[in-house]
Amino acid sequence: MDYARQVSIRDLEPGETVTLIATVKRCNCFSSPRNSKLTIFELVVKDHSGQLKLGRFFPGARFQHPAWQQQQKRMYPPGAVIAASGLVKRDKYGVTLENPQIEVLDHSQASIDSLQVGRVVPVYPLTDGVGADVVRKAVVAALPAVGQLQDSLPDALREKQGLVMIQEAIAHIHFPPHSEALAAARRRLVFDEFFYLQLGLLKRRMAQRQQQTSATLAPTGHLIDQFHEVLPFQFTGAQQRVINDILNDLQQPTPMNRLVQGDVGSGKTVVGVVAILAAIQSGYQAALMAPTEVLAEQHYRKLVEWFNLMHLSVELLTGSTKASKRKKIHAELLSGELPLLVGTHALIEDPVKFQKLGLVVIDEQHRFGVQQRARLQQKGDFPHVLTMTATPIPRTLALTLHGDLDVSQIDELPPGRQAIKTTVLGGRDRPDTYDLIRRQVAQGRQVYIVLPLVEESEKLDLKSATEEYKHLQESVFPDFNVGLLHGRMSSADKEKAINQFRHNQTQIIVSTTVIEVGVDVPNATVMLIEHAERFGLSQLHQLRGRVGRGADQSFCLLMSSSKSETAKQRLKVLEQSQDGFFISEMDMRFRGPGEVLGTRQSGLPDFALASLVEDQEVLELARAAAQKVIEIDPTIERWALMKAELEYRYQRLMGGTVLM
Repeated sequence: MDYARQVSIRDLEPGETVTLIATVKRCNCFSSPRNSKLTIFELVVKDHSGQLKLGRFFPGARFQHPAWQQQQKRMYPPGAVIAASGLVKRDKYGVTLENPQIEVLDHSQASIDSLQVGRVVPVYPLTDGVGADVVRKAVVAALPAVGQLQDSLPDALREKQGLVMIQEAIAHIHFPPHSEALAAARRRLVFDEFFYLQLGLLKRRMAQRQQQTSATLAPTGHLIDQFHEVLPFQFTGAQQRVINDILNDLQQPTPMNRLVQGDVGSGKTVVGVVAILAAIQSGYQAALMAPTEVLAEQHYRKLVEWFNLMHLSVELLTGSTKASKRKKIHAELLSGELPLLVGTHALIEDPVKFQKLGLVVIDEQHRFGVQQRARLQQKGDFPHVLTMTATPIPRTLALTLHGDLDVSQIDELPPGRQAIKTTVLGGRDRPDTYDLIRRQVAQGRQVYIVLPLVEESEKLDLKSATEEYKHLQESVFPDFNVGLLHGRMSSADKEKAINQFRHNQTQIIVSTTVIEVGVDVPNATVMLIEHAERFGLSQLHQLRGRVGRGADQSFCLLMSSSKSETAKQRLKVLEQSQDGFFISEMDMRFRGPGEVLGTRQSGLPDFALASLVEDQEVLELARAAAQKVIEIDPTIERWALMKAELEYRYQRLMGGTVLM
């Protein structure tokens, strides 16, 4: 908290954080007449420009004791000079300081020598019985030891980046003499957090490139040529550019480790198929792993369509695969008879053994944990790895999570795609919304209606998929066939619901987010999302991508009852943009990177100070500096302090994962 700005009472402006010096006029401390467990402290002070009432509230029984209340009065006798710091606010009684820090001065001059007021003050997380003043005094007592630290950054690197020394940074992050010193201290410490993360990622990338793969794959051949012939379309420029990146990687003696980011509908799957065919025509097997049965089934269906034309076999392995079929797949994999296996987490189970695995393709890779991805790779002899995601993430997140990967972007949609008309709606717009749905269905089109819950919740006032399904079928759209799809259904029931919608046997499907990826029905032109404020922007963009897959104009309707201005601003982003990268950037600014990715399996480091939203420039500088270090000495042996710091930080930052 910056309390360094000193003002008079007359010059107090709401919203500013300030310090004032004044004389006590009177002090009172008493139990609240309305709440027996609350003690009220009031202090009336004055200076040359005016008078001000300060107040603080103390909840709890120990503050109710008359002796404690009398002690407070004795601390601030009339005529005593005090310094008070806090945020200026205006209430119904006038201007005051919110929860002020107050100290009695032993002089009446304008200078202040205090750990709490009149300066930039550290705010520490506290525990019951330990006050801020106790922690601050303990930190002050410990700070002299900081002078014994050795700076792990070489002087040349530190000076080039304009960074203060580590001893100064640590001292000033706690008790800076002014706000500029605080900014310089924070910048140094944020740089260190990013620098050592990037150094570890780049060192891991270097180690990966020193591995030897047994699968050197041919970039051209009869299967890739055949694939070009059977496809009813040509690759976009962006697709061809990414394919060239992949085929170049596959020729190298080191394993490919490439991430392909592409917006919804940009055609990532077909790019992955080219890589798969390169493996097969070179005599190797391939595996394609997806996070859900719905998505795995969608990939399998599309691959069967293409592979049948090229007389290639492909199988699907999920948790729902019957034991007899599973046994047959295991045998054909081990014999080498089966060139491609598509599946879910079932692919990483121990019985799954490949004869000659040359390529691993992982779709929506952010939904898998690091260990899950590694287990699939371990089923081959350093196979090439291609990961894909239709959830574009901002560059700062990509560098933080995937700094050890090569990244390609498919930043172009296939020709003929129309922008999806997106509108944020409220309850009063529901009749018009249902009219639009009726008109679209009457023209032979289909509709998704997405809800956040499967069943009704007593805690949340949200529509459920099951209840809404009954209501829509019986009361709103009795003339149409309405289907239901959610994650708690059995695999057979899910597949039945999807097939009925795919073949237009149901015109409207009520669903949870299980349709976020993997359901491809070009005839669907309307996406209605109920309680849209409950979803992240990137997830809404993914859902929106279920429509607009054909040539007809499509609509995304975001229904929200929220009165929050922030919620409205978030949803307006989708009205204004179809760019997944821009949307994910805005999503990160609104919700933070952990929420955008899902903290459970995102692998996002836990930074002490650094912010991926606010510190993008420092991240870029830190990565460039780390790259320079690796170029000069990949082992980092010449900088012993830096190497020791890297090993320590990586064990702590990445939860015990050592990359050295």
